Amino acid sequence: MTSQSLNSHHVDPDTALKLYIDGRWSAPLDPVSIAVINPATEEVVAHVASGSAADVDRAVAAARTAFAGWSGTSPHARAQIIGRIHELIIERKEQLAQAISLEMGASISSARAMQVPLAAEHVRVARDLLATYRFHTVEGSTAIEREPIGVCGLITPWNWPLYQITAKVAPAIAAGCTVVLKPSELSPLSALLFAQL
Repeated sequence: MTSQSLNSHHVDPDTALKLYIDGRWSAPLDPVSIAVINPATEEVVAHVASGSAADVDRAVAAARTAFAGWSGTSPHARAQIIGRIHELIIERKEQLAQAISLEMGASISSARAMQVPLAAEHVRVARDLLATYRFHTVEGSTAIEREPIGVCGLITPWNWPLYQITAKVAPAIAAGCTVVLKPSELSPLSALLFAQL
């Protein structure tokens, strides 16, 4: 795949060779890249950064630092941010569907009709739950406090990539946790686009 066709799907080739850590794109410590192959055509559609154990350590350290602030946000504030993520998925549904089709060889009709809408639904549900979820309850003489636990390490499989990302990221950030996401090396384009939201 050429750089021009990559750009037409909003996956910048230079960004694809970086990692999203601490709210910004940064070069990996080890410049190894992985070819992303469309299984339907067996064509290389992109090259993405591999990331190393040291890069994971950087990501975890950044997520730990961010946890102090994020875990203290109100459920209402988290719902607003998650709501904006939902809106952006809907706005960029065609870009996301095209990326899913490229990275996992799914038909574009399947990506448009099922994969992107169901991924958006995970985010909407997480947003809506925050309006009524009781983080503090008292049952008899027992008080129950539900609080963010910390950094969540999230690993997603190759199939239904955006759906798998939102199924893990949305509830984690709704709960007040921060995340380090490791998408499948077979279908990482959805994760690149999700990070741009």
